Order: sequence, then structure tokens, then C-alpha cells
Amino acid sequence: MSLGNAIMNNYAFLLEMYEDSYFPEELVRKGEDILRELCLQIEQQKPQNLEQLYRLAHAATERFNDLQQEFEEQGSEIETAARECIAADFEAIAKAYGFEDADVEELIALREW
Repeated sequence: MSLGNAIMNNYAFLLEMYEDSYFPEELVRKGEDILRELCLQIEQQKPQNLEQLYRLAHAATERFNDLQQEFEEQGSEIETAARECIAADFEAIAKAYGFEDADVEELIALREW
């Protein structure tokens, strides 16, 4: 899936998770898909303020909440290193789309991981 934002189109999503065999690659790929789809939603919906951005980010965070169960079923989990990796990617997305003031904790406020 090609993104209109050149920074995000070439961005290595969830790199630390891909590099760690503790995280099943097919599930990391699902996480990457969630983040790429968030980028597409931002490009299509063009949020005008942080509230609108947070709404999109919260929906993506809830999808990661659902993915957590799949990690557990495969003997893995979204633990500290994964949380930091995912949060950093949410922050990178916000900045790439012009939301430099976005609070990373608010972006992922609905997380259950």
C-alpha cells in the first residue's frame, strides 16, 4: 500500500519488533498494516486539529488492543519494548503529517498493552 506522504511511504514501521524474534513476524506485519492504514486515513480524512487526529489514532490503538490477544496466543505479548516501538511510530506519523504538538500518550491513550 503506497502512501502519499514520502516520509511515511519510506518509513520502516515497527523495525525493532521485526528485528526481535520474540515477536511473530506475521503479527508484526498486522501491526504495520494498522499503522499504514492510519496514515491512509489521515491522508484521506485530512484532520484539521489534534482532536480529529486523536480520534483516528485511538481507533488504530484499539486495533492494536485486539491484536494483543493474537500475540498472547503465539506465546508473545506487546510488552515494554514493543510499546515503546509502537508509540514511537505513532509519534512519527503525527509529526510527518504536520502535528508536531501531538502528545504521544494521548495518541495511544486507549491502549491496553
